[in-house]
Parts: sequence; C-alpha cells; structure tokens
Amino acid sequence: MSREQRGPNEKLGAVLALAGISNAGLARRVNDLGSQRGLTLRYDKTSVARWVSKGMVPQGAAPHLIAAAIGQKLGRPVPLHEIGLADADPAPEVGLAFPRDVRAAVKSATELYRLDLAGRRAGGGIWQSLAGSFAVSAYATPASRWLITPADSSVAREPHVAEGAAGPESTDSAEDGAKVQKVGHSDVQKLREAAEDARRWDSKYGGGDWRSSMVPECLRVEAAPLLLGSYSDEVGRSLFGAAAELTRLAGWMAFDTGQQEAAQRYYIQALRLARAAADVPLGGYVLASMSLQATYRGFGDEGVDLAQAALERNRGLATARTMSFFRLVEARAHARAGDAQAAGAALRAAEGWLERARDGDSDPSWLGFYSYDRFAADAAECYRDLKAPRQVRRFTEQALSRPTEEFVRSHGLRLVVSAVAELESGNLDAACEQGTRALEVAGRISSARTTEYVKDLLHRLEPYGDEPRVVELRERARPLLVAPA
Repeated sequence: MSREQRGPNEKLGAVLALAGISNAGLARRVNDLGSQRGLTLRYDKTSVARWVSKGMVPQGAAPHLIAAAIGQKLGRPVPLHEIGLADADPAPEVGLAFPRDVRAAVKSATELYRLDLAGRRAGGGIWQSLAGSFAVSAYATPASRWLITPADSSVAREPHVAEGAAGPESTDSAEDGAKVQKVGHSDVQKLREAAEDARRWDSKYGGGDWRSSMVPECLRVEAAPLLLGSYSDEVGRSLFGAAAELTRLAGWMAFDTGQQEAAQRYYIQALRLARAAADVPLGGYVLASMSLQATYRGFGDEGVDLAQAALERNRGLATARTMSFFRLVEARAHARAGDAQAAGAALRAAEGWLERARDGDSDPSWLGFYSYDRFAADAAECYRDLKAPRQVRRFTEQALSRPTEEFVRSHGLRLVVSAVAELESGNLDAACEQGTRALEVAGRISSARTTEYVKDLLHRLEPYGDEPRVVELRERARPLLVAPA
C-alpha cells in the first residue's frame, strides 16, 4: 500500500543517483531486506518509479527498508528526511547519537529504553522497521569522541525541590517537572545484581531466552527513572557504570539473537554511559563488543580500529586479563580481514597478557567469563578464518577440554568450529560427530548466532550431501533451522 505526496520525490531520485542504484536494483534490495525479517515484499522497478516520479509513499516498514538499502550502498546511515520519506510512520533514529552533554546523554539512553519496549509490545515493531539498518560507520563518532574525552567532568544531577513536595526524597526534574527520586548506592547495587543475573542467564540459555529478554524491561522500568533522578557525582558515576553494563548486555543479547540494528544502538549508548561513569576499562569493553559485531558482520578493518581504540585508552589502566581480552578481540578482527601476520601477533600478545594475570588482580566483574578456555576458543576461530585447520584443531581441543554448564552457548559454538576443522582436515566422520554434539547443545538455547554457525557447517557439508552421515545430520538440524529466530 502507498499514499500519494504532492509531486515527484526529488530527494529520493537524487540519492538513488548518488548511490548509483537503479529502480530495479532498489526494488530487489528492499525485497531482500524484507525477506530477512520474514516480510514478503514484491516491489519492482515500476514501484520505485512511482515513489520517485509520483511521490507515492510505501507503507509499513518499506520506507525504513528503502533507507537501509541505500545506506548499505553508501556505507552510512540514511535518515528518512534525506530521501523525502520523513512523513512515513516514523521509527525515530534514537540510540545513534553520542551527545557531548551528559544530560543529553541521559535523554538519548532513556529514549532508547522506552522505544525498545514499544517495539516488543507491537510484536517487534521498531526493530523490524529498522531491518538491515546496521551501518558500521555509525561507530566512528562515538569511538573518536570517547578516545578524545573518556570521562565527563561532573555528572551530579540535582533538580530543584518540588514545591509542596512531601520531603527531601521527592524532587522535580529540571527538564520536565516530573517527580524524581533521590538515588543512593543501594539503588545502584540492584542494577549491578540485575546485570550479574542477566550475564549468567545469557551465557547459559542464549540471548533469546525469556529470562535474558527481561534486560530491556529492567532498563526501562528500573534504570531510566534512576538516570532521570537526583544524585551526587559519586553516586552518579556508579549509576552510569551500572546502567552502561546493563545497556551493553542488552546490546550483546540483541547481537546474539540477530537484531544487529538494536545491538548497535545499545552499544553506542553503553559507551556514552561508560564515559559518564569515568570507567575507561568498561568503555573499552563496550568498544570490544562493537568490534566483535563489526567483525561478525564482515567489517574486519573497522573491527581492528574499534579494538585498538579500546586498547589505546586502557594502557596502564586495565588489568592484565582485560588487556588480554582486548588483544584477543583485535586478533579476531585481523583474522577476518585476512591479515595472518597481524592476527598472530595479536594472539601472542593476548596470551602473554593472560600469562601475567593473577588471581588477586582487581579484574572487573564483567570479565568473569574470560579464561584460557575462552582465549583458545577465539584463537581457533581466528585460524578458521585464516584457513589453518591444524591450528583450529589444536586450539579447539584446548577450548573443549573443560566443558561447563555455565557457558553452554560458548560450548556449542566451539563444537561447531571443531566440526569445521575436522571437515577441512578431511575427517568427515569426526566432523559429523562434532556437528551432532553441537546440535544437542543448540537445541537447549535460544541463540540466532549459534544457528548461523550451524548453517555455515551445513553449507560446508553440501559437497558431501549424499553421504548418509551428512543426511542424518541435516535431518537432525531441521527443527533448529525452521524454529523462529
């Protein structure tokens, strides 16, 4: 369905010309993006001609898909107003800003929290509308601003006492007149406990598990009122740190469930909150998460930049274990970019930092997952990308030496990587055996990322499609592949 504007949409025509996209090409891209979100769209070159020459405005998610399709070609986000479709049902571009002012940062984060819940109530509305709108270039400004100034000078927030308020615990917000609470350390501690619980559930059941999906609700109901409350600089720093941890977790869970556009927005806001917290290692952790996402999406060079940004500001600040993890993330990006020499150097540095780590070090709580097992698992993935199966097998054996119920998803991913290594080494039986074990794990969790790993394994097995072992594995995988993401 479309509605008519007044005259041609010259903005859309101009941007299409700039991007070098034909009418038929845009239609195909929009249909493909829609298909990725379960939408059946049948636009063709005539549809696009109507949008441009007659000013017809497609309804539903289509305007956002058009912007995303053009943005992918241009390599940057394309807002609706740039293509003359700002009057379409709006999906605000919230979460992409990295404000300099701390109060504007609070507004940006809390707007994102509210938007996510609205999308969930509408059956995924906002994120479905933003389908495919991930743009790695959106990380450039946040990373550079964080590098220049990784901490705000003051974050104290003291709204005026409300006239007629019941007591000192009730105040009015200077922005909107709404009553806000006086925030204390006990309030912050509740957020930190929520983050710890969420990390545990995510590792064990995947980002799509209903217990993990409560994080956005916690951000909206618990974190947002606190951020909009009244607090001293000391309490505020702690509050921003806890909110940053939860927001990064929301991004990581979105990433694990395939909602890349949501993950990107959460990560940007988490980095801004970490800056307000003056927590440089936490900011580095958010940048490392951004790097892993960029690498996973195929942007290895940008992944290197983000990982190195995390490293640069943390020299002399972060613990040895933290620095090891940042170098490991850098290695992942180098490997995806095809730079074997740089990847090897980063892996050696990561291992060296890990050897220096001691049990008594003041490692941050969010790094509790990182051990030699995790190092070995990521090293195996580096060598998988570099097509070195012997090294993949060596590190995967180390990564699988101590399976644990605490990190179920990681165990499943390691099994798939092991299966790929066995296949590339010519061991079809072993590959199918490891693939079967991976499917057993994948069936216990809700993780689109794990499903993608399984799909990749099955794709690699296609040349052996008539082999009974492969046929059996493919049948075992069928329930996982047809299940909703």
